[in-house]
Amino acid sequence: MVPFRLRVLLLLVLSFALTACPTAQRPTPPQPTEVSPAEVPVRSFPGATLYQVVGQESLVRILVYRGGKLASAGHNHVVSSHDVHGNVYLHKEADKSGFDLVVPVNLLEVDNKDLRSEEGPQFAAEVPENAKQGTRKNMLGDALLDGEHYPGIALSSISISGSKEAMQAHTRITVKGQPHEIDVPIALAVEGDRLTGTGELDLRQSDLGLKPFSILGGALTVQDQMKIKFRIVADKKK
Repeated sequence: MVPFRLRVLLLLVLSFALTACPTAQRPTPPQPTEVSPAEVPVRSFPGATLYQVVGQESLVRILVYRGGKLASAGHNHVVSSHDVHGNVYLHKEADKSGFDLVVPVNLLEVDNKDLRSEEGPQFAAEVPENAKQGTRKNMLGDALLDGEHYPGIALSSISISGSKEAMQAHTRITVKGQPHEIDVPIALAVEGDRLTGTGELDLRQSDLGLKPFSILGGALTVQDQMKIKFRIVADKKK
């Protein structure tokens, strides 16, 4: 029989491991992004009006979920960004519209308290700072997003169907230099010189060529399935 003290020690060690977020010695500030608005080229969409994304008023959030037999010892996470660059090309005919966006990965935030509270009971548990920083370090490491060598996730429309209020955008998303194609639902609202595109979709990490994080032989994992929510705000280019 394992002595009581040793059992307690083992449980404490295991609880730290099971966050799926290795301990960081101290918080690491976000690295300056290598992506700038000027790096998003303007494409030609004849007859379309050019809008430029307002990054600080836009928001992309990625909900990732714990999995495995020991999932209850880990955390669900909200990964978010207000740093979206790019252009929207709006034509009166939806299928002649388009967009090009870049999300700098080095500025992604993990578990913003306010955003977690908005996502309900599954994200109600408080996440320790060391777990947030560990998650961020894993996310930006070469096994996942490799932020050092691939500073941005790029999204460009291939084709768009439907109405402005219910668009379906067949989209090329480039992660770690590799293109993938997904379908993105978008509801578009235009008021004066400003447009807002909103939507959400389920997406698997493996669809983007990524392998979900896993420890302890798969006893605790990050689920392959994610939920993406977005609000993209753009102003008419003067």
